[in-house]
Amino acid sequence: MKAIILARVSTEDQKEAGNSLPAQVARLESYCQRKGFEVVKSISFDESAYKSKRRQFDEIVEYIEQSKEKIAICFDKVDRMSRNVFDKRVAVLYEKALSGSVELHFVSDGQIINAEISAAEKFNFNMTLGLAKYYSDAISDNVKRSFEIKRRRGDWTGRVRIGYMHILNDEGKKDIVIDPQRAHLIQKLFELYATDTYSIKTLRTEMIRLGLRTQDGNEPGISNIEKILNDTFYYGIANSPKHGKYEHRYPPLIIKDLFDKCQSIRKGRKQNVIFSSQDFIFKGLLHCKNCGCLITAEKKKGKFIYYSCTNAKHTCKRVYIPEKELLKPVYEVLDAFQGITDKMQEKVVNELRQVNEAEVTFHDHEIKRIQADYNATQSKLDNLFDLLLEKSITKPDYDKKLEELKDKQARLGIELEEHTQADYNYKTTVSTILNISRRARDIFDSSEIGERRALLGFLLQNPVVEDKKLLFTLKNPWNVVLQLATTTRWLGDRDSNPDSQDQNLESYL
Repeated sequence: MKAIILARVSTEDQKEAGNSLPAQVARLESYCQRKGFEVVKSISFDESAYKSKRRQFDEIVEYIEQSKEKIAICFDKVDRMSRNVFDKRVAVLYEKALSGSVELHFVSDGQIINAEISAAEKFNFNMTLGLAKYYSDAISDNVKRSFEIKRRRGDWTGRVRIGYMHILNDEGKKDIVIDPQRAHLIQKLFELYATDTYSIKTLRTEMIRLGLRTQDGNEPGISNIEKILNDTFYYGIANSPKHGKYEHRYPPLIIKDLFDKCQSIRKGRKQNVIFSSQDFIFKGLLHCKNCGCLITAEKKKGKFIYYSCTNAKHTCKRVYIPEKELLKPVYEVLDAFQGITDKMQEKVVNELRQVNEAEVTFHDHEIKRIQADYNATQSKLDNLFDLLLEKSITKPDYDKKLEELKDKQARLGIELEEHTQADYNYKTTVSTILNISRRARDIFDSSEIGERRALLGFLLQNPVVEDKKLLFTLKNPWNVVLQLATTTRWLGDRDSNPDSQDQNLESYL
């Protein structure tokens, strides 16, 4: 069989030691030789597995699609193919492998994906891919937060608010100060709204009359006024979507009591909502497959709940569907989850631990690298002070270099902490997921309506209604768990009919 060798690194650190491109190629060439494969292409490249645009990888996929012969595509590990479970390239190669057009070989993981693989091997591949993403995210989500140091200082790194402005301080660094042309207008905006005599629309008109403009010099829109009224930055609390809330170091424009009063007025004007979000299980979750409009709920005779298309586009006939009918396929999935036994769970976890030994090796290598880098930085700090005493460098140069080295140590400390926390925790994720799945029916039945809706939002992907039937797919990793729950023969727990199981699986997917 002809084979293609693919070696990939995405960071400078991976170019060294056991993850380097030459090391990967050597392992893959040795593997192909043992298998008797004819290597027709050997490609090495630096490319992130998270990028949506992966030019070099796309060229490889195009070459494979044009080939008329069966090809073995050889990677070192699953995460060398991708760490993104939603990567369309993964789906393309996976489907081609299952159809017999290609074979996927992951040498260090000991996995081969082809048309003959069992349910266990499919499950292991999907969970390995999911764990690769989980492990990487668990570290990178925090390691890449180099702004953690700035947060501790109270710095803000996002877009400057109206009422503040950017300047260059005495050290030539960007800083934020009060804007003398707009700050008093922001204060006036809050004060006027707190009188409870202005709507958002009339408040906007008044602020434009008083001279309020955005940083671009434009008149603020209604959305600008709403954002200002909801922004805690003005009383001293920065709110980052990624990093949460923290106290910033810049002068506040208003006091918190004034902000809270404005918020109270805004909330009081929204109490005219007819139904709360907890009235119906599927509220806000479903759309009509025919026209794409929202499916809404209503009660009849005070207790019976029915759903129907809003027909906002006037293309559907309004048909009412009982809630209990929409819940049937949901209960089929939850009941299937309950079929996972202790024996099945234990075996899956043990097999995945063996499959992911490569991640453990990578983890150990990263710990040693960080510690060595930290020690080297400390040595530079020690030498730097000696240079100052010897007057080999000036005090300003010393202060600048000291800050750089201290910042580097702080980043390394955060990185080391995240790797330590991630140690073997990612392996226990599988067990946690399976435990939750097995109890999902009991959790659903014992929860309040709002909690049920939250659980469905967590499980269901793209739920739509067609001909009085609820259609949906399951989000990752619950789709993999369902595959395990409906295909149990490989574990020897009980006899099963694979044909009937596949049909059941398709019925609610």
